[in-house]
Amino acid sequence: MYNVIHIDEKWFYMSQKSQKFYLFPWEDEPYRACQNKNYIPKMMFMGCVARPVLGTNGEILWDGKIGMFPFTYTIEAQRSSKNRDRGTPETKAIVSITREVIRAKLIEEVLPAIMAKWPANACKEIWIQQDNAKPHISVDDAEFRAAATKNCFNIRLTCQPTQSPDLNVLDLGFFRAIQSLQYKAFPKDTKELLKSVEDAFSSL
Repeated sequence: MYNVIHIDEKWFYMSQKSQKFYLFPWEDEPYRACQNKNYIPKMMFMGCVARPVLGTNGEILWDGKIGMFPFTYTIEAQRSSKNRDRGTPETKAIVSITREVIRAKLIEEVLPAIMAKWPANACKEIWIQQDNAKPHISVDDAEFRAAATKNCFNIRLTCQPTQSPDLNVLDLGFFRAIQSLQYKAFPKDTKELLKSVEDAFSSL
């Protein structure tokens, strides 16, 4: 289990569909402008964690957290507004998550992060376990294999076995905790949403 990394994807929303606030009599009620609940901005993240490594006295030698990788792209603003000038870089969420997007995220961000954060004395034959969602790449994808065998690493993909609870480590563990902390930050735009999720992941 020490050489198994779990990855999974999760949509994080700018805010909940309904939230409860306790206000003093002199405070104004919070205001949110949105066409309806289906138009609340959202962003997908890929979570990547491994089993923590503990010392003989129970101290944490490595927390096992590889990272939370957002599916975003950057474009320049086409028009000027009161919030930013024309040409200012803007971060946008990728809404359509395809196999090509997943492959690029794994090769360009996840694999370099694993190689950088993996303990130096740990086994470099690593298994990345993913669920069986359709956008995921195959376990023998040629482009992934070429990138996963660099720097003396041998990183392989494997799919979640049927009826396996393994990926609950993310679905019921990290993601639930991150979401509860992220909602407390009340992000107002994409950059604040990115920061709130990353801060919540780091604080766990």
